[in-house]
Amino acid sequence: MDAAMWDERYAGAELVWSAEPNRFLPPEVADLAPGRALDVACGEGRNAIWLAEQGWTATGVDFSAVAVDKAAQLAAARGVDATWVAADLMVWDWPSEAFDLVVVFYLQLRRPELAVVLGHAARSLAPGGTLVLVSHDRLNLTDGIGGPQAPEVLQTPQEVVDALEAAGVADLAVERAERVRRPVSTDGGTVDAVDCLVRVRRRGSAG
Repeated sequence: MDAAMWDERYAGAELVWSAEPNRFLPPEVADLAPGRALDVACGEGRNAIWLAEQGWTATGVDFSAVAVDKAAQLAAARGVDATWVAADLMVWDWPSEAFDLVVVFYLQLRRPELAVVLGHAARSLAPGGTLVLVSHDRLNLTDGIGGPQAPEVLQTPQEVVDALEAAGVADLAVERAERVRRPVSTDGGTVDAVDCLVRVRRRGSAG
């Protein structure tokens, strides 16, 4: 889907996604001191807004200008200060070593494009910074529910780790790379979706 299609999807007054943060975000950042955070493909801003409410200096970037505008409105309604950027991640001028936390949630791209984004994301980490990625895992096609049905835009933890290593960013330490299950309520009861979760840290100390 291109930016225009996402603009159309986000055009309604209602939120496409929940206003609450993704379920995996709070536990993955619970041990981190608030600093500068970047929410990649932020959509309507729920993760960046939650981070700002926890004391992070948050920036959200998405290629849908409509989504970014909704994020700004939601942040204002909740009394939160954050920076919002409408930009294509493939050509955006990513800041270098600028963020203590980068989150990439459900950015389902083909491998070459994802590798480019992950390289930029890793290079934007400050020393000591953490990157957290959550995506629909390829196993979700057979063992899960929902999500894209095109295998070429689904990842496995090892593929994400390989892409980060191929980016050539020094001093990255993999802290977690595994499949995780996410309960989804359906008319027939609760069914688990299968997600990919990777967390890496850039060695070194900020400052």
